[in-house]
Amino acid sequence: MALTQSLKTENASTNRIMITISVMLATIMQALDTTIANVALPHMKGAMGTTQDQISWVLTSYIVAAAICMPLTGILSARIGRKRLFMWSIVGFTVSSILCGAAQSLDQIVLFRLLQGVFGASLVPLSQSVLLDTFPKEKHGSAMAMWGVGVMVGPILGPYLGGLLTEYYSWRWVFYINVPFGIVAWLGLAGFLEESTLDKKRRFDMYGFVLLGIAIGSLQMMLDRGESQNWFASLEVTIEGLLTIVCGSMFLVHIFTHSHPFIDPDMFRDRNFSVGMVFIFIVGIILLSSMALLPPFMSSLMGYPVVDIGAILAPRGFGTMAAMMIVGRLSNKVDARLFITLGLVLIIVSMWEMTLFTAEVTAWDIIRTGLVQGTGLGFIFVPLSTISFATLNPKYRNEGTSMFSLLRNIGSSIGISVVTTYLAQRTQINHAAFADYINPFSLGLQMAEQQGAYNTTTAAGLTALNQVVTGQAATLAYLQDFRLMMWVTLAALPLVLLLKGKPKEAKE
Repeated sequence: MALTQSLKTENASTNRIMITISVMLATIMQALDTTIANVALPHMKGAMGTTQDQISWVLTSYIVAAAICMPLTGILSARIGRKRLFMWSIVGFTVSSILCGAAQSLDQIVLFRLLQGVFGASLVPLSQSVLLDTFPKEKHGSAMAMWGVGVMVGPILGPYLGGLLTEYYSWRWVFYINVPFGIVAWLGLAGFLEESTLDKKRRFDMYGFVLLGIAIGSLQMMLDRGESQNWFASLEVTIEGLLTIVCGSMFLVHIFTHSHPFIDPDMFRDRNFSVGMVFIFIVGIILLSSMALLPPFMSSLMGYPVVDIGAILAPRGFGTMAAMMIVGRLSNKVDARLFITLGLVLIIVSMWEMTLFTAEVTAWDIIRTGLVQGTGLGFIFVPLSTISFATLNPKYRNEGTSMFSLLRNIGSSIGISVVTTYLAQRTQINHAAFADYINPFSLGLQMAEQQGAYNTTTAAGLTALNQVVTGQAATLAYLQDFRLMMWVTLAALPLVLLLKGKPKEAKE
């Protein structure tokens, strides 16, 4: 009897390990694809002879398709089974990755990226729900730490890996690299993951899904194309904004009045889950916003090549991994709210230090602040993921994880749009302010002319002077963006008080 029990325990442990490895590979594969293709865009543009606006659809099609399809995870898991959905998603994502790498025209790669977004939408929420169900309650902290490594580190290391592959091989390998990940993940899930219980009686609320899909798709389109189209001066962006507001409002009314809504509003009665949704939205803003600012800052103002930029930013991911491993080991001993508070404080400190950067800042300063910021994100993400689902009824787990991932992605999109728009606006404002000091009565300018640094009597001299003013204006704009992110993080601190500590078990 003891031997039989021992074998069962050993088999359960082996299954858990194999499921974790497979889920991690699927998570990393999808998370990498959110940023790895960004670096390859200039090479794709040259290979396919397109404009910058046209090639940006390679990113837009993926983001919009993934956002629209992500809320489908719950209903599809209930109707066809979580294992079946997970495996088909991996197959579809891997095949569409191969097609993206083999694409010969812009139309082809945009279509295949759209398919990649459709199949990849379920991978992250499914991986989170699978790990939560695979591990016992007392080990959810460790499970979320492993899951978080893939979700958080993938987007951080994506630009570096994309830069290496593009520089030394070809932009096509940015997509081909998904193939081995997909094959191993599929084999592991096929052999070790058990199918979930089906709910054939569950009805699909088509009207609710269409409203939510239009609202999310319009929002993502507006955020992705707003800057290039001059925001609401463009009819396209204005229409997308109106569709977001109208369809979003109709969807909210619908879910509270329909007998079987697409998203059950009862799940939001759980306080930890609702607060966690707001928190993960803010984490999404912080996660990719600074990553959207630092590469152009280092490239345009400091003159770093792509590969060096990736190497300098990589330690941020190591800080995240280290923090997640610490939290995973101490999750049962330390209040999750203390970890979240520590993480927010570390991010605030690092953002404050970044507001003191100059165009001559050293690589070590960027590495150090990135390491602190990455560590802070690691201390937030794991306990937040754990505490958000600790009291949520398990029947809402698939829907809850899909909404959790969706809010993080929307936060990232909004964050990137806000910081890039704010950067452009502040650069113009700063340039105008600095230009006021460039006049015949400026003592500094008079001294520079006497020393031969500038010659304002020639066109070449005025151009050189304007380049300096533009560079200084852009530098200050980046620092103002970092300060904005610091205030956003600081505003999130009071939310910790709304979370319940040491929650009781959720009822089955």
